[in-house]
Amino acid sequence: MLATAARFAETHPDVRIEWEARSLQGFADDPMRRLVDEYDMVVLDHPFMGTVATEGYLVPLDKYIAPEVLATLGGESVGASHKSYFYEGHQYALAIDAASQVAGYRPDLLRTAGVAVPKSWSDVFELAKIRPGFVTTPLLAVDSMCSFLTLCANAGEPAFTAGSSKVVSDGAGEAALRRLSELRDCGPGAALEWNPIAVWEKMSTSDEIAYSPLAFGYSNYARPAYRNSLIHYTNIPADGARGPVGALLGGAGMGISSRCKEISIAVEYATWVASAECQRTLYFQSGGQPGNRRAWIDPTVNSASNDFFAATLPTLEQAYVRPRFPGFVEFQTEASLIVSDFLRGKHNSIETLRLLNGCYGKWKR
Repeated sequence: MLATAARFAETHPDVRIEWEARSLQGFADDPMRRLVDEYDMVVLDHPFMGTVATEGYLVPLDKYIAPEVLATLGGESVGASHKSYFYEGHQYALAIDAASQVAGYRPDLLRTAGVAVPKSWSDVFELAKIRPGFVTTPLLAVDSMCSFLTLCANAGEPAFTAGSSKVVSDGAGEAALRRLSELRDCGPGAALEWNPIAVWEKMSTSDEIAYSPLAFGYSNYARPAYRNSLIHYTNIPADGARGPVGALLGGAGMGISSRCKEISIAVEYATWVASAECQRTLYFQSGGQPGNRRAWIDPTVNSASNDFFAATLPTLEQAYVRPRFPGFVEFQTEASLIVSDFLRGKHNSIETLRLLNGCYGKWKR
């Protein structure tokens, strides 16, 4: 974003754009009210859309961007990335980053062990038998919740789709929690405190972890010379004929505060950053992970990232989109702690599902 701001200033000498970073946890749950009061533009996650729409925090971009431009960006979206920022008739952000949970591995370690990259969940747990920690999943609270939702969708029952007061059916929920606990048992206890970056760091700087089945992909770890060892990325495991479906969609969109006094300039900048031309050149070259599909299939981009984008695109295009109702972010924060408590042995699966359903009823509105 710093690089795009500098380039934009070259053609707009009267405009200065300054970006301030916040933590990954802050990206997940910082109060949107404070951010839009302090900043003209915000990079945010799609579950905030219900809140920003209800509270009027962000400018409806469809009122300022030509329909044909929005249609082009929608058509060039990686999976549901662009659509995830569309809520109740309005586009509140433009997808500038696309991500979902994917799988990552060290081919040299698998080759030494004489095993292939896992395709199914049974393959994953066979690989885990080689040694403790060989298969490791990040299980920090919010990542545990993300993996729970992925596992539900991956098995054929996406959460929040039954139209009832339950997050998911008891059978599907118990199966997902059981698989999540099996993943916990594969890795070190420290993984309960690890986010995806911690796992990719460990995988790329030591020989302890060979494979991770569910973690948000970071293309920088697939770029030569970023760390000691290059990580290869691939689709998430799947059983049966469903394929790599249900990986929880992440990514990031750029929205404009309703308090912004220079909306036209902000819109011009945001539209340019989201464009295929910027995304597959400057944005990627400066370390970004594009949200535009034309960048994901670009040969130059893939050559420079060990085919990170082409290798994981099937997973991205079949990713699971979380609900975006007002209150979902609060639900996600509270539910993450419930799932984390389950993994720490504080609740059994039945009690965990009861608590999740109660939490859902509390925040859904």
